[in-house]
Amino acid sequence: MQNQEKVMIVTGATGGIGLITARELAASRARVVLVGRSQQRLDYAVALITKQTPHALLDTIQADLSVQAQVIDAANRIKQRYEHIDVLINNAGAFYSQREISVDGIEMTWALNHMAPFILTTNVLDLLRASASARVITVSSIAHQRATIDFADLEGKKQYSPMKAYGQSKLANILFTYELARQLKDSHVTANALHPGFVATGFAQNNSGWLARLFAALHVFAITPERGAETSVFLAKDTSIEGTTGSYFAKCKSVPSSKLSYDVPTQHRLWELSQQMVK
Repeated sequence: MQNQEKVMIVTGATGGIGLITARELAASRARVVLVGRSQQRLDYAVALITKQTPHALLDTIQADLSVQAQVIDAANRIKQRYEHIDVLINNAGAFYSQREISVDGIEMTWALNHMAPFILTTNVLDLLRASASARVITVSSIAHQRATIDFADLEGKKQYSPMKAYGQSKLANILFTYELARQLKDSHVTANALHPGFVATGFAQNNSGWLARLFAALHVFAITPERGAETSVFLAKDTSIEGTTGSYFAKCKSVPSSKLSYDVPTQHRLWELSQQMVK
């Protein structure tokens, strides 16, 4: 690998906006590292991108990001292969209609949507700092707007609500982003979050019952994965936002996030709690 070659990591890159994001970044001749749970789906994604972009420089890392040991292993493999990271896109996420527990004993929405990007990002900070100008981009959602962080029942042990769990995890993405931006303010690493829009993908396909019917009904209002990936690609590539950090974007523009997301004590508390939840 050439030292000046741009290295861009995309998690959840085997489908939906993650796949489109990886494809668009590959078109810019960056080396794009696709992270996904299934090697078969990773191979399919590579074949698809290569067919559309023959000059694409692609690598893959297979990891189930709901499993902390696999997140750390993925980070270690990245550190073994590359000398720097220019862009890290924390895109992987899911919505669980029923309360599920990860192998680490953590509620799955929290494990995958928040703990995975927290662990991966903090474990590759040295490679991000090694870049002349690195960007950490975390895919959140407008679902954060009415959410709170329920520190008393973070994992829904007393009462589980899929909407509450998802909104809470997406708020955590933004709180994490703002705290990370502050910690890196004297570096060349920026951190921003985004809302991709309501996208027509396989998201929430693991659900059943009334939630499945709801998502199916809303599907008619959904935007394409190509449009959903636009803000991620913009944040990864656009020169107009060079140096912009600690912001929340929608439709490729900086927009306000929820009032709670700007609360610094909550940002600190979440960061400390997340460190304690690393097994």
